[in-house]
Amino acid sequence: MKTVKRIEIKGVHIPTRYVCSLPSNGSLKERARKLRRNSTFSEVLFWMCVNKKKFYGIDFDRQKVIGNYIVDFYIESLGLVIEIDGGIHKYQEEYDEIRGAYLESLGLIVYRVADENVRFSIGSVLLNLEDFIIETFGE
Repeated sequence: MKTVKRIEIKGVHIPTRYVCSLPSNGSLKERARKLRRNSTFSEVLFWMCVNKKKFYGIDFDRQKVIGNYIVDFYIESLGLVIEIDGGIHKYQEEYDEIRGAYLESLGLIVYRVADENVRFSIGSVLLNLEDFIIETFGE
């Protein structure tokens, strides 16, 4: 079991919840690297707010390979996937549903946020993420 610094958001203790032994398709590693180098504006903006443990000391991974999928952001200590959904997601609802069900079958929790919300209201996005983490994981 990994040990991490205690997570606390708005005075609420958030216990860690590692999901161990996640599958990873090694052939997607290079694609994930390319996605990191060619991120959308919203992904870069979100990353600037959370990288280097800026968000309550929580470590975020970006473009993480899980199984045959690459997720936008992943919090290993919580088993939480964060997806920033752009306009394309209107046309791939079935794919997103299958992908989400797969990730949840691994014990992960998927949190989705609209691209335009990140672009135009990053402060609200971060507040909503705080609230989601507290409601979902808080003691």
